[in-house]
Amino acid sequence: MIARIFKKSKPVNFIIVIGIIGLAFIKVSLNRIFEEISLLFLLERLMLLIISVFSIFLLNFIVVKNKLIEQSSFHILLFSLFLSLFPATLIDLNILISNVFILFALRRIISLKSKRNVLKKIFDSSFWIALACIFYFWAIMFFLVLLAALFLYSDNKLNDWIIAFSGLITVLILSICYNLILYNNIDLVLSNIPKLNFEYSKYNSIKLIIGITVLFSYGIWASFFYLNDLKNKLKATRPPHKIIFAALFISIAVVIFSDSRTSSEFIFMFSPLAIITSNYIYSIKENWIKDLFILLLIIAVIVISFL
Repeated sequence: MIARIFKKSKPVNFIIVIGIIGLAFIKVSLNRIFEEISLLFLLERLMLLIISVFSIFLLNFIVVKNKLIEQSSFHILLFSLFLSLFPATLIDLNILISNVFILFALRRIISLKSKRNVLKKIFDSSFWIALACIFYFWAIMFFLVLLAALFLYSDNKLNDWIIAFSGLITVLILSICYNLILYNNIDLVLSNIPKLNFEYSKYNSIKLIIGITVLFSYGIWASFFYLNDLKNKLKATRPPHKIIFAALFISIAVVIFSDSRTSSEFIFMFSPLAIITSNYIYSIKENWIKDLFILLLIIAVIVISFL
């Protein structure tokens, strides 16, 4: 039933997905129900919801534009369920914005395959990643995805590498100027750099243990298929899929190095993992197995919501 609905890309699928995010958003916001609700609070929550929904449409645009999966809507369903699996992501404005910027960067990185406006796309990608870094420092690690793309797409010209770093430098200069004008202090730029922290005790809760176990179980299982299927693809179509897998690998590194440990840092895994897992689900011939695969994820979301 579920597989048949999302096997094709239909407008109703977006309505269902938005409904899932809306329910998860309401659930995570209930802890403020007994507090004084101000207009500012409502506007903030509305902004969080809008950005969450916008992420869905942006992910879908990237997938459809670059033909990363067959024509289906499994990726947006999985993304919404991953968000629901880690509800802290829905109330962290900085990390939601940072993730949107990373999606913009991935869009430009993948589009390098066309070999048109290469320098502009490289600069744009670097610039978006640098902006993402302002809202969440460890997003800077996605710059490695851009460097990987230069090896895959470009001719390794010196200009390409210079432009790649110029995007980061541009944002850094603008940040310094901003702090000098408003605060007459550049130390604020450096103070945003977090210290390394490898303490994971904050993940020691039943909700997060279930969420992390499900997320990595799906990711590992689907990745084996994804890498194996990559060998069967035409050589010209492989680079975008390699970029997606590199993005997943880097997103795991972001989680490892993250200092916040609120579980919202897992959001960077959702987009590449949704694409990878969607490819696996689409390849399954029996609809009941597809339904079971998705249903188990839905059950995990429901269980977490009641814990």
